[in-house]
Amino acid sequence: MASFRTIFFRSGLLASTCCLLWAGQKPQPAAAPYDLVISHVNVIDVATGQIRPDQMVALRGDAIAVVEKAGAKSYAAKRTLDGRGKYLLPGLWDMHVHFRGGDSLIQANQNLLPLFLAHGITAVRDAGGDMTPAVMSWRRQIGAGTLAGPRIFTSGPKIDGPHAYWPGSLEVETPAQINKALDSLQKLHVDYVKIYDSNISRDAYLNVISEAEKRGLKTTGHMPYSVKLGEAVDRGLDASEHLYYVFKACSSKEDSLTNLVRQSLTTAHPLGLFAMLPAVEATYSPAAATRIFQQMAAHHTAVVPTLFISKTLADLPTTDHTRDTMLAYIDPKIQATYTRRLSSAKGQSAEAAQFRKKLEVRFSGLVPKLQAAGVTVLAGSDSGAFNSFTYPGASLIGELEMLVQAGLTPAQALRAATLNGARFMGVEKTAGTVAVGKNADLLLLAQNPLTDIRNVRTINTVIARGKPYSRQALGAMLQAVKQK
Repeated sequence: MASFRTIFFRSGLLASTCCLLWAGQKPQPAAAPYDLVISHVNVIDVATGQIRPDQMVALRGDAIAVVEKAGAKSYAAKRTLDGRGKYLLPGLWDMHVHFRGGDSLIQANQNLLPLFLAHGITAVRDAGGDMTPAVMSWRRQIGAGTLAGPRIFTSGPKIDGPHAYWPGSLEVETPAQINKALDSLQKLHVDYVKIYDSNISRDAYLNVISEAEKRGLKTTGHMPYSVKLGEAVDRGLDASEHLYYVFKACSSKEDSLTNLVRQSLTTAHPLGLFAMLPAVEATYSPAAATRIFQQMAAHHTAVVPTLFISKTLADLPTTDHTRDTMLAYIDPKIQATYTRRLSSAKGQSAEAAQFRKKLEVRFSGLVPKLQAAGVTVLAGSDSGAFNSFTYPGASLIGELEMLVQAGLTPAQALRAATLNGARFMGVEKTAGTVAVGKNADLLLLAQNPLTDIRNVRTINTVIARGKPYSRQALGAMLQAVKQK
């Protein structure tokens, strides 16, 4: 049996050793508080259309750091939001907007940026304009936190044929001109290529797609009626803007109508899109529609329906927009660009107005069929100068509501305005869902948009690049725009 002295010595040695070990350890620094914690919130999984109830979401800087069941842990935070009874989803994407109008409208276009945030839109895709240096400057400032606005993806100048309709377009016809245009766009570091159809030839249109494909550039656009959509899809077209071109491919007479357009190009009266639409509508074929939808799905060619602007323009002759509340936020210089379409609409015949309404119904019917066939649907408003009364921000909300009216579920419409946009732009790893590691671009709603898409209007807080904007802050932002 060990003596008391031995036990004391060993105990002392053990104690001394423990003290030395303890003294040698470096104290662990306390974890830095999160910048924002949203507690007990219902997270909408836009990929599945399901709700994950009672979640805790923590943000650090411009990233989502934690998403887990609330109550599992407590986290120190610089700021907290009580999410009880509220619904959190990714910030919305508007996949078709325009910043344009020349140097005299640069500031007027910049003043539109807060309108997107005020409606929960944290990313936009600029579909071609004539102020690319300014757009690039805005997105640098937005990234640096010195300018409030959505993330901007841009095509830069459009590609078109000789004597292009829109100022600033890159005019191409020969292979050399196509390569020069694509070289210039790559030097601008654009995010994709937008092709327009005012004067571009069939061969040039298809060759732009092929050459862009070789360079790894995405292509979207309008399409001359001298081209069949299936030809463009086979070349690698990534998305068709609007539904005019998809609609032509749904005709049982697409081949003969396309040949008729081609033949007319050598005459004094070439046939264009609007001249051909009645014949296309009269020859609509469900079988032809199924074929082109399947081809688009197989080649991952997306579509941007832009139903809201179609309705807005169709209603111009009978709608009084002078009392629109959104006009207060639109610079008079941009309002002046609305007169061209307005005058044209008021001058059209009763027959033309009736046909436009008929076309609107037909286009709406295409949307659920495209969705069911597996074609990626992207939500876009076509807002911007020259597009009369299609207001930035508000028009995307109108687009979501019309997608649901057309037959999509609210979950499908939300996916078209979130995850689908991120996937199309190749940034799914950092955007499009509420998940750890994704950008801190979020929308907190007071009511559930999965039960009623109109609830996207019940904004509690918009979070852009990790910075939260309350309803009061958004209101103040809009007031500042209103006063300019």
